[in-house]
Amino acid sequence: MESFKDPSSLFITFEGIEGSGKTTQIKKISEHFGNEGYTVTCLREPGGTIFGEGLREVILNSKVPIAPISEALLFASSRAQLLSEVILPKLKQKKHVVIVDRYVDSSFAYQGIARGLGIETINDIHSHYPLNIFPDMTLYLKIDLETSLKRQNTRGNEKYYFEKEKESFYTLLIKGFDKCHEKFNDRIKLIDASMDMDSVTQEIKENIKALLKNG
Repeated sequence: MESFKDPSSLFITFEGIEGSGKTTQIKKISEHFGNEGYTVTCLREPGGTIFGEGLREVILNSKVPIAPISEALLFASSRAQLLSEVILPKLKQKKHVVIVDRYVDSSFAYQGIARGLGIETINDIHSHYPLNIFPDMTLYLKIDLETSLKRQNTRGNEKYYFEKEKESFYTLLIKGFDKCHEKFNDRIKLIDASMDMDSVTQEIKENIKALLKNG
């Protein structure tokens, strides 16, 4: 099959539970790549397209529980559209970095583990093109539950669909992301996000440097 991207371009995703600092680190790493001469596109899931943003509103503002399989398929639908409409065309360009806040590992953690569908069910959903495309590298910003809850409370933002879940759900999420790291440790780089912000940024940069060195 023809390569889905130019060799000089990169596809990077960020994962982690609420309060892990993904938004801050994505901004910093985007600036880093820009300074290195790359064109950078930053996206979020679900979202990034008119279709995806519509699904985001439906999911995050839902007042009733959504069936786990429905959740998984909604996220997969948004992801497929984002890949087809935005990610893949950008990656065909030279020296273009696409950074996505959440991707398939969130489906493994949220629906596969926390909702109990199983990782194999998520794998089956993602066995078809373009959903079978994985990032060059995933940065898993890991924090514990106590840190997550503390940071969420400090932000004081309105809580949406997943943020209203009980602590037991977040415990399962951490377990899910840990399982992803264990299963895909060649792709997923674990970052201790409880460190100070600059230390986290530096560790991410070191992982990016290693990725570029190894081609």
